[in-house]
Amino acid sequence: MSVSLATGADPDTLVVSGWSAVSPYGLGAEAFADGVREGQDGVRTVDAPDLGPYERAGRVPNFDIRTVLGRKGTRAMDRATALAVATAGMLLEQAGGGLAQDDPEAVGMVLGTGHGSVQSIMDFTRDSLTGERPFHVDPALFPNTVMNRAAGQSAIWHSLRGPNVTVAGGALTGLLALNYAARLLRRGHCEAVLCGAVEEFSTERAWLEYRARTGGPHQQPTGPLGEGCALFLLEPLGRARAHGRVPLASLLGSRFIAFHAPERAHEAVVRAVTEALKDADVRPDEVALLVPSDRGGPLGGREDAALASTFGEHQPPRLRLRRLIGDAGAASASLQLAAALTTTQADRPVVITSVDPDGQTGAVVLHAGPE
Repeated sequence: MSVSLATGADPDTLVVSGWSAVSPYGLGAEAFADGVREGQDGVRTVDAPDLGPYERAGRVPNFDIRTVLGRKGTRAMDRATALAVATAGMLLEQAGGGLAQDDPEAVGMVLGTGHGSVQSIMDFTRDSLTGERPFHVDPALFPNTVMNRAAGQSAIWHSLRGPNVTVAGGALTGLLALNYAARLLRRGHCEAVLCGAVEEFSTERAWLEYRARTGGPHQQPTGPLGEGCALFLLEPLGRARAHGRVPLASLLGSRFIAFHAPERAHEAVVRAVTEALKDADVRPDEVALLVPSDRGGPLGGREDAALASTFGEHQPPRLRLRRLIGDAGAASASLQLAAALTTTQADRPVVITSVDPDGQTGAVVLHAGPE
């Protein structure tokens, strides 16, 4: 392979030098890692009067916004924003080294989301329709209806003054955010990036997902939904070393392909994985782990078949996260990446794939392990 994390590796190699997550396993990277390694079921019976058509969901347990973040500045904060702010805080604390204090403009943020806070959008719209006047709404809640609320608030909360970007791309969102962050770094727009994705569970999202899956010509599995946030610190290897951070994985390659019909998903996945491996200069028989989106149904079957045909006789083990924590929507691919970092043997390549019913697929190749 052309890139490794061994001593003497190119200092411009982009590496993941820290990560954290909020998930159905609880707060922090350690809770998530333990849950994935032990194969714990993070999907539980929903203990609430009205959370939509699903009886079970992968919710972050006991996540109270004011308890986690304090009372100041949280009165009107939506759940998705709170998940992102909390995750960013844990990652920055773990990274240390004055990541944002020395030069706040050097650190950017790329955060993926599905639609922002669906609950906030629909609640605000409902209030404008049911109130005595359309403008009889709480203005403090309006910022929650904007898609970039979580990214912007996270940056403000933690004094990150570099580029601030919101990405939305369905199930692929986390991989697209990682790719966007890499482009920011390679073009010199910042020195380090917090990147990842967030998704909240709410009554409104549950009903929207349910109707989307059970209606139309291409019905999808209606398994339980999940929520969470995973963020990664992406920076050049030389910068990570200079600040005493141990690289966890290097980013070797990625590829994203669109397909116009569900029947073409197999071909698109094969092409995305094959081209990503070629970019990374990694042979299929060198890959130690596959982390597919595990969608289930016909689309998931095409993804699995595509991976089987791409790797031939060498079939790396597959880590299937969705069945453990539910469908985390826009946060799915970022949580897949976090799961890969917790289970992959050092000094081995790993491939993360995702496929979305809207007609896009992607693959990312990482080389796992410390220097």
